[in-house]
Amino acid sequence: MWSHLVSDLSYDELHMFAEKLGVPRRAFERDHYDIPSHRYADAVRAGAMEVSSREVVRLLQGAGLRRPKGRDWG
Repeated sequence: MWSHLVSDLSYDELHMFAEKLGVPRRAFERDHYDIPSHRYADAVRAGAMEVSSREVVRLLQGAGLRRPKGRDWG
């Protein structure tokens, strides 16, 4: 089971948060980090907020950070 770690502010914020958690950069995919279930509580303790999958998409779209599969980002 996996969770997605996103930012509603910037990719810089997301990368810094993931680095603080010790999440490797290879876990980054388009607009989120994949976080294994055993690391979920660590992310929440570090300040991540639990939201629904619909809310994740809404937050990413609102911040202009949503990157759907198959889209060329040049």
